[in-house]
Amino acid sequence: MSQISLQTTVADIVSAVPQTADLFRKLRIDFCCGGRIPLEEAAHNRNLDSSDVLSEILYIEQKQKDYAEHHPTAKRTEKELIAYIQGKHHAFLREELPSLTPYVTKVARVHGENHPHLLRVQQIFASLKAELLDHTQDEDENVFPLILEFVQSPTPEAADALKPHVLELETEHAAAGDLLKELREITDGFEPPEGACGTYRLVYQRLAALEKDTFEHIHLENNVLFEKVRAAM
Repeated sequence: MSQISLQTTVADIVSAVPQTADLFRKLRIDFCCGGRIPLEEAAHNRNLDSSDVLSEILYIEQKQKDYAEHHPTAKRTEKELIAYIQGKHHAFLREELPSLTPYVTKVARVHGENHPHLLRVQQIFASLKAELLDHTQDEDENVFPLILEFVQSPTPEAADALKPHVLELETEHAAAGDLLKELREITDGFEPPEGACGTYRLVYQRLAALEKDTFEHIHLENNVLFEKVRAAM
């Protein structure tokens, strides 16, 4: 029998059944930065029927019993989680952000006059690109090594050295999350207008994929990796 109820936090639901992230993203329920609230409250905040949302979650859970074989969970060690985050999410950002840049620029230049929101899309994307690339570099070069050092030797001194870095990362996560929420809002959920050209559609499709990957990335760090670290402090 499922342990998920209306009082289970959104973050815990995604940790237990990662595939529910897609549902929460569609419903515009924050599961990464604002995920530490009960499902009932989160649904209420979006004017949704919490019982209907719970039913959808339980359906997904039933269909995805094998999720643990394919997704990192709280059972994985900090070292394994870090390796997964670097290999999947950091690698994706370093490849996708530079590759997507010329397409975003082109769409804003060609269609910005008739669709002025695309100029704001370009601004948001530029901010996200700069912040996320700096963020992942800081994690790889500074914070993740500190986490591994702390896990190996969880002394009070190591904990004190690590705490401000984790708090800073969470603040940066919240800022990135806010930009992504605005991006979804002004693009009408990444739905291109009727008659949009192929490049326009491509940009929206890839921005949606960027949102999906980044929210999963933030969730793994905030609600899995950092929680494991705090539990050891």
